[in-house]
Amino acid sequence: MPHQSNLLGCLWMVAGGLLFVAVTVLVRHLGSDLPAVQAAFIRYLVGVVLVLPMLWRMRGRLRQARGMKLYFARGVVHGGAVMLWFYAMARIPLADVTAIGFSTPVFTALGAVLIFGEKIRVRRMLAIATGFIGTLIILRPGLQVIEPGALAQLVAALLFAGSFLLAKRLTREEPSADILVMLTLFCTLALLPGAVYYWQTPTPVEVGWLALVAVFATAGHYALTRAIAHAPLTVTQPLSFLQLVWAVLFGYWLFDEIPDVWVIGGAALIVAAISYLTHREAVAARRVRVQAASTTAP
Repeated sequence: MPHQSNLLGCLWMVAGGLLFVAVTVLVRHLGSDLPAVQAAFIRYLVGVVLVLPMLWRMRGRLRQARGMKLYFARGVVHGGAVMLWFYAMARIPLADVTAIGFSTPVFTALGAVLIFGEKIRVRRMLAIATGFIGTLIILRPGLQVIEPGALAQLVAALLFAGSFLLAKRLTREEPSADILVMLTLFCTLALLPGAVYYWQTPTPVEVGWLALVAVFATAGHYALTRAIAHAPLTVTQPLSFLQLVWAVLFGYWLFDEIPDVWVIGGAALIVAAISYLTHREAVAARRVRVQAASTTAP
């Protein structure tokens, strides 16, 4: 049933958001001096090791995969986004990185409507708009000066949106696990030339932290892929705004980053939008279940 599928997609999206916030915290804690492209490459190289068993099992399907060009395109786009994200993480605060990153759902939802023709209902449109307004409130004090890190994160957000749209297209023909494996493989290949060019020998500690980043990120990508396979992007994307709340909490708890009034106000709007959307999807799913039970009752 469509409403039940939407609710399941929302749950996968929430899980993926938690995992990606963990990735952000780990990268911030690492504070590595490694070039961004090399750090991103090591993260995805570890990811390849993690998905090797899956890659071995799907070897027979690779020859028949119809989305190889899309796999390659997504790897290049996503690899560029990850590299810019690592660059931004080393230069601007955690809350700023997270807040700017929330332009991704806006780009993605609009792209889903324009490219895939997905229907966007009023409540979903309001959730996206409210979440975007909340993000603008958080960013308002920093809009006076555009730093290189902030610009890099904005471009990364646009590229991540392109990656999500390509993933949505792939879910029509390819299994979710295959999409995850091929993203990891093609991202690694896309980042390899830059990593070789800027290579600096990493310390064991740096490799260890990046390996842990790979574990959480790989799990997060799987959850995200499952989310967009179960529900339209216009349903799942507003839920990603919830990451900002967790990022603010972890930033305060771990890095002594105290949110100001703009962050609190913007986060309140985002929570309100997500709460409303989740409530409406749950009510719709419950209504469908009641109707189904009434029609099948003897």
